[in-house]
Amino acid sequence: MDPFGRPDAPPPAAAGWYPDPGGSGSHRYWDGTRWTDALSSAIPPAGPQNARDDSRNFALGAHLSALLALFVGLPFIGPLVIWLIKKDDPFVRAHAAEALNFNLSILLYAVVLVVAGLVLLIVVVGFLVWLLLIPLFVAWLVLTVIAAVKAGQGAAYRYPLTIRFVK
Repeated sequence: MDPFGRPDAPPPAAAGWYPDPGGSGSHRYWDGTRWTDALSSAIPPAGPQNARDDSRNFALGAHLSALLALFVGLPFIGPLVIWLIKKDDPFVRAHAAEALNFNLSILLYAVVLVVAGLVLLIVVVGFLVWLLLIPLFVAWLVLTVIAAVKAGQGAAYRYPLTIRFVK
């Protein structure tokens, strides 16, 4: 019987933060031999002995890696790489999936605006539609920075108007 009264519950293989086996919806730390009393709904406070500092950095990197698109292009590559590398960490996976979904959505919106602008340019005056790319870019930049700050603080963040491609 485990500490939460469930029979035959296998312990996690490695130390780290896992969903609370008690079913509270929060996370509990497994130190490799037992569940600690530390309980968090998102992520514990930062500290030098806290293994979750690494998770915060990866979550922060998932959001900020999209900014590399300013130099490289394809803003979803960075969040995708982090999502693939750190799938086992629920905090990092949630932030990387959110960043990936947001950047794929923005890319889709931009493609639709460009195509609509091309069609309307031929028909009417499509350059006005292309002007919508400017606020789309500003919104992308601002929301990416806000999400990175939230990830650095250990809080969850959901981008607005995002299509959930990845969970």
